[in-house]
Amino acid sequence: MLRTSVGADGVAELVIDRPERRNALTGAMWAELPKLLAELAGHARVLVVRGQGGHFSAGADIEELREVYADPDAAAEYHSVNVRAEEALAAFPRPTLAVVQGACVGGGCQLAAACDLRIAAPDARFGVTPARMGIVYPASSTLRLSRLLGPARAKYLLFSGELVTAAQALAFGLVEEVTPGAPERGRELARTLARRSGQTQGAAKAVIDGGADAVGPWLALAREAPHAREGLAAFLERREPEFPL
Repeated sequence: MLRTSVGADGVAELVIDRPERRNALTGAMWAELPKLLAELAGHARVLVVRGQGGHFSAGADIEELREVYADPDAAAEYHSVNVRAEEALAAFPRPTLAVVQGACVGGGCQLAAACDLRIAAPDARFGVTPARMGIVYPASSTLRLSRLLGPARAKYLLFSGELVTAAQALAFGLVEEVTPGAPERGRELARTLARRSGQTQGAAKAVIDGGADAVGPWLALAREAPHAREGLAAFLERREPEFPL
């Protein structure tokens, strides 16, 4: 199952909660994800994605996947649901942070890559494994991985299906930090992001992900300047700003 919550500080959590199966993702969980993200979007300042227990996610539920691939129409629908879920996470309007422990494989790695930032524990293991099962990885996922890592490293992961360590993932650019206290560091970073201007963050995310033309709606909001007025006043008054949601 998937669980969500939003704290008083504006830090939301999306928890993959199926620890008995290393948080393997079912089709129903993929289908539920866009709805949950839409519900969180109006209340969260930052979103943390993590797994329950010692793993982020071991990927798709293979037993279910075997049944799905017995029917071409069911397989096509599964792919469509999977892509919609990934795209919904990538398009979340606030900063997103994956906190990774243990297995982050297949669909789990797909979700982590769709987040803006990733922090890993030293025991984290990453892998993109469709080549092991003869499955064609979605085009959007392939391109996202290539933009994140560069073409050669994306090909290495996709061609080989091999798992890489947290240290290798850091060298590849798949994660931003590796730390023994990944959950605590994730909460600390999430609280920091929640205190910053969502307007600034949203504009930066729009441009980085969508190009210069994507900044237009954010510039329209900026003309009213509530974030700028608050940020400048707080700086001059030597206090923490309290940016509106």
